[in-house]
Amino acid sequence: MEVIRTKRLILREHTTSDTDKLHAIQSDAVTMAFWPAPFSYEQTESWIERQIASYKANGYGRWAVVRIEDGALIGDAGIVSSEIDGKLENDLGYIIHAGAWREGYGHEAAEGCLRYGFEQLGLGRLVANMPTDHLASRKVAEKLGMKLEKYFFNERNRGKETCLYGINKP
Repeated sequence: MEVIRTKRLILREHTTSDTDKLHAIQSDAVTMAFWPAPFSYEQTESWIERQIASYKANGYGRWAVVRIEDGALIGDAGIVSSEIDGKLENDLGYIIHAGAWREGYGHEAAEGCLRYGFEQLGLGRLVANMPTDHLASRKVAEKLGMKLEKYFFNERNRGKETCLYGINKP
């Protein structure tokens, strides 16, 4: 089911039939360099199952990012309720396959999610977190108008120093 359409992308609900294509992204060492490790096939299956459960429970989650031009699944983006540094937050996240980097897809997908979160879901605040050395992801957050709120050491990601960006509904 299509959730968000941007100029070049469709963000739609994941289905179990996405597993092979999403795993090709989540198992890529370059794409996942800022995550604790590339995903195993079972981790990708579990990721999709959690998103499907989130759609049913919350009406949102992480969505498949599909390029309109050729129908290719190039990533995953969306909003999940997540504990970040001890606080429950609406976490805006995005993963774009390394082969599609530097094309603006991360920003385009994240911007669509931001608008959807505020306008359709009525959320009052969104955050994004990433390792401090993930400069491209930080640029996406800043371009969205998010402000750096703090640094913390993320126990869920190898204890790496992490940035927390936030934005309140306008």
